[in-house]
Amino acid sequence: MAVVQKITPCLWFNGNAEEAVNHYVEIFENSRIGHVSRYGKGQHMPEATVLTIMFELAGQQFMALNGGVQFPFTEAISLSVSCDTQAEIDHFWDRLTAGGKPVQCGWLKDKFGLSWQIVPAMLADLMSSGEPERANRVMTALLGMVKLDIAALQRAHDGKV
Repeated sequence: MAVVQKITPCLWFNGNAEEAVNHYVEIFENSRIGHVSRYGKGQHMPEATVLTIMFELAGQQFMALNGGVQFPFTEAISLSVSCDTQAEIDHFWDRLTAGGKPVQCGWLKDKFGLSWQIVPAMLADLMSSGEPERANRVMTALLGMVKLDIAALQRAHDGKV
């Protein structure tokens, strides 16, 4: 029996949903495009333009909607990518900042304006070791970074800064 995802995030694009989805599916393993619906004649986008695309990124379902200019992306919503290695952080960082811009503390904005957080999976462990002094050193190191560096965060945690 197929597992149905109860909640599916819907991302609102301004005419470039198809381009964005193709870009994201190329970046993430275990990703695919599902159902695509298109605008018909006489609607507010050109005929045959994508209306919605159902897609999966790393097994997570999403919907992309070409809704128009009314609602641009803001940092109030971001997609967080948990990474096991520095090579994985580098891969996602490089691919998602292409045409976009790095921000701070592992955050970036991609070329479509969507905000992402590229973070080490072990960050939660470093921040919750039960020793506030260690967590404070990790947070101080993190706040000084743009792309996150696992080795530097571990050094901060261990007091080897």
